[in-house]
Amino acid sequence: MDKKIQSRIQKLEFLLKQMDKIHLRDAANILNVSEMTIRRDLNTDTGSVVLLGGYIVKNPHKNTDNSYQIFEQETKHIAEKMEVGRIAADLVKDGDVVFFDCGSTIPFIASQIDPSIKFTALCCSINTFMVLQNKPHCEVILCGGNYSRNNSFLIPVQLTNELDAICTTKAFISAAGIDENKGITCFNFDEAKTKQKAMQKTQQSILVIDSSKINQVQKAYIDKVDRFDTIVCDQKLPPHFFK
Repeated sequence: MDKKIQSRIQKLEFLLKQMDKIHLRDAANILNVSEMTIRRDLNTDTGSVVLLGGYIVKNPHKNTDNSYQIFEQETKHIAEKMEVGRIAADLVKDGDVVFFDCGSTIPFIASQIDPSIKFTALCCSINTFMVLQNKPHCEVILCGGNYSRNNSFLIPVQLTNELDAICTTKAFISAAGIDENKGITCFNFDEAKTKQKAMQKTQQSILVIDSSKINQVQKAYIDKVDRFDTIVCDQKLPPHFFK
């Protein structure tokens, strides 16, 4: 199969792990191709994805995934998160040691990393771990702790964990809000502490955030905007954010 077709099919398979179905029009927008291109892709491939009544769904005849779903992914702003994930995934290079934060955007990064890249991943959430463990050249380290079903986050139960022992080259930090005056925020105080520690331990802090979070403020403070080395967003941030 053509590599471009295979790549598009794999992205559709990933999206269908987050939701039951995708409208053909939305899939075309996410993949930045025409609806006809996707129709041809699905006619070429006889795998796990099919088109039924204008929606892309898992092939009921070939779906053998009986695994228990221990978390429910956030399904809003999928196209924006896919774009953020695409840009961020290109930042991962051979030899990197990368921290992957929790949050609904992070698996979209992990899923789009070139499978030929050899790197080490340190993650603190089950959903990202499940994506990374399929990367053939990725050494995955999962931080331990108390599992939170609300956000698939492992909350450390000891004073130290794997994050204290590992110095990363890059850290992908997600957030629920970015504001000119209030800085970077999220919903959960335990998450904020882990994000702050990850930023202290890494060579390059990378904020990954979709445009729906612009001018939003949540209760848990992470840090100032200018404390991040790189910001990845699906839209260009207003210039006053960087004054």
